[in-house]
Amino acid sequence: MITTPRAPLNPRLTEITSRIKQRSEVTRQIYLERMQVARSEGPARTQLACTNLAHGFAAADVSDKQQLKSGRWPNIAIVSAYNDMLSAHRPLERYPQLIKLAAREAGAVAQFAGGVPAMCDGITQGQHGMELSLFSRDVIAMSTAIALSHNMFDATLCLGVCDKIVPGMFIGALSFGYLPTIFIPAGPMPSGLPNKEKAKIRQLFAEGKVGREALLESEAQSYHSEGTCTFYGTANSNQMLMEILGLHLPGSAFISPNTPLRDALTTAATKRISTITGLGKTYLPMAKIIDEYAIVNAIVGLLATGGSTNHTLHLVAMAHAAGIQINWDDFSDLSDIIPLLARVYPNGSADVNHFHAAGGMGFLIRELLNAGLLHSEVTTVMGQGLYAYTQEPFLNEQGLVWRDAPEHSVDENVLRPAARPFSNDGGLKLLRGNLGRAVIKTSSVQPEHRIVTAPALVFDDQRDVVNAFQQGKLARDFVAIVRYQGPRANGMPELHQLTPALTSLQNQGFHVALVTDGRMSGASGTVPAAIHVTPECLNGGPLALVRDGDLIHLDSNRGILEARVPLDIWHTRQSTHPDLSLNKHGMGRELFGSLRDIASDAEAGASSFLNG
Repeated sequence: MITTPRAPLNPRLTEITSRIKQRSEVTRQIYLERMQVARSEGPARTQLACTNLAHGFAAADVSDKQQLKSGRWPNIAIVSAYNDMLSAHRPLERYPQLIKLAAREAGAVAQFAGGVPAMCDGITQGQHGMELSLFSRDVIAMSTAIALSHNMFDATLCLGVCDKIVPGMFIGALSFGYLPTIFIPAGPMPSGLPNKEKAKIRQLFAEGKVGREALLESEAQSYHSEGTCTFYGTANSNQMLMEILGLHLPGSAFISPNTPLRDALTTAATKRISTITGLGKTYLPMAKIIDEYAIVNAIVGLLATGGSTNHTLHLVAMAHAAGIQINWDDFSDLSDIIPLLARVYPNGSADVNHFHAAGGMGFLIRELLNAGLLHSEVTTVMGQGLYAYTQEPFLNEQGLVWRDAPEHSVDENVLRPAARPFSNDGGLKLLRGNLGRAVIKTSSVQPEHRIVTAPALVFDDQRDVVNAFQQGKLARDFVAIVRYQGPRANGMPELHQLTPALTSLQNQGFHVALVTDGRMSGASGTVPAAIHVTPECLNGGPLALVRDGDLIHLDSNRGILEARVPLDIWHTRQSTHPDLSLNKHGMGRELFGSLRDIASDAEAGASSFLNG
């Protein structure tokens, strides 16, 4: 293993971790006690009545059926997001057979316990179906719980990749946190059209300078085969998180699908999970792996890579499922000390394949560990601390082995050592002021655009912004206030359609910004965007008091978001309320009304249920 001088743990990291532990003391203990009570001594299925058990193995192969009867071999649940429409999940079709064969070789049985829905934000962006997207996370969590509810299993393999799938599976699996759990990804598709060229075509289309045929051809060259989209949005941020949390095998995150190495890792994950159940000598339940130290490591990884802003929602909900209480102060305070070590589109021109080739997760984790910016003494599915994740997998004549990640970055335009970061901070800030609390991602925003003071233009739908742009009404300095986009109002869809228009205006020299109680894409762009404003408008948020022409001040350097309106005027205003009835029906939205009604605010994870 490469030996590098290690700095002591950063005292601010220690301080923030300690306050999270203190804040979580009661809820964490309740969770751990619940997991202890739920754990069975011996195989869970031996607690079932004979009729129950017979139903559980009725369709199994003869040899598997015998082992399930005897109760000597562990039984592994496969929970999968496979479907053959979505590129990221199409490769998962082959995994169950690989897993079942590997399980038998390891002295275990694997059963396909259940599937979870997997929707694609790339398909639903700007469409009404996007209003189901965020709450699909909670549906996935419940679907994972249903798959595991048969009490037949001693461990879980989660097969999922994209935006809401991994967080949902994670939350669901933590409800069964006494079971060991490993996440197995599919890997990114090969690199396609360069990201800068794709972004340029999108902007030209927004400006009316190229037609739909050129746009479609550009998009088809970008998203062109099986595998995860290669930009660093929420899907690939998920894979980074599962690795730095110790729920992947080391180096698994960004190995391409349908390759010998990818298949070898899937087989190895199966054999590993077979050895860490309660039936063996090494018992590593998910509840032990996901603790306060691991959650802090996850936030650090997100900041160091410029990851998706969606995880200011998801990580809060994911931590809460383990009884751990985090908030946006934790993200922002950690961002002050975590250097930005990666530039992957939209924070740079490279994609995740370039990131992986430059040194990838192994290099990144080693740099952060040696800089004293990660907790090393955590539990992982490898049964070792996080230094096991400074290695990368490869195949030789003997099969799958691990070696040290590169000592130096192969391309410092993409991945840098902690001593020479792209930025001294993680580029994620908490904004406060009389409009509430919000987050902003600054890692891809140029310094000259990080402070905007301009009149407000108020919109209640992102389509109205796009229409105004196309009609030439936005050629000015302004702050777009896009309101009633929170979880209770319409399910908090991403406002991805705004990026090309606002980018075009900024490139023309106008001072523009976005303020919204909605979400932006995990691929948030170069325009300053105060997002997830909390409380949301439908829950009494002051963003609903803003009127056209109000002077809005957004300062991402000092963390300020405010409407500069005289107090005597501000305090007399009443919230204006648009007609939201169209959000309630069509494209399945009527089925999600109860989830919207009980959704928590964004800083509490925008969750439709509590995990306490």
